[in-house]
Amino acid sequence: MENEQAKFIVIEGLDGTGKTTQIKRLAAYLKQQGRAVFTDAEPTSAPTGKLLRQILSGEIKSDEWATAALFFADRVRHNTDENNGIKKHLANGETVLLDRYYFSTFAYQGANTDANWTMDLHYGCPQITRPDLVLFLTMSPEKCLARIRAGRSENDIEIYENPEALTKVSDRFDTVFSLVKEKENVVYIDADGTPDEVFARISAAVDTLWK
Repeated sequence: MENEQAKFIVIEGLDGTGKTTQIKRLAAYLKQQGRAVFTDAEPTSAPTGKLLRQILSGEIKSDEWATAALFFADRVRHNTDENNGIKKHLANGETVLLDRYYFSTFAYQGANTDANWTMDLHYGCPQITRPDLVLFLTMSPEKCLARIRAGRSENDIEIYENPEALTKVSDRFDTVFSLVKEKENVVYIDADGTPDEVFARISAAVDTLWK
């Protein structure tokens, strides 16, 4: 049984919105409050996750349907792993902070497959934990791409990190969140600001979970 003080928080958004930075800040903020915290990201470090990273980098070619199914498999394992799974950490009283979850699959792979199939796959699986809060960091695709290119070499750019793909995925995220608004607790966070300004918006949303 999950500890009621332990919360599951997902941070979503395009690459370049500062998810990694803000998760680190949020973890430190919650630890200062005396809360146990576990941070993680998807794809995972399991064999399925490693294969997904090779696909995303363009090293391995994959059909979008196969990629979506592989994300699902990686996610089920991520939830159920007896030693380091999401359910295990929540049961131990740790608040889980996760960089990307099934919303990214709905937006990225769902745009090029059947979105209903992708959603049904996840919502129909009892082993996949629903988050208590989803923080969606928003920023224009153009600014995201500028940040990505400023921080990485050309060899580190992933297959979705181009103007056309980012614009499509940004629109797709909006569609996804409109479709799941009755199922999920989603808060849009304006990520266009200083790290301090963005974190102030994040912490205000997160604080409501324990009130």
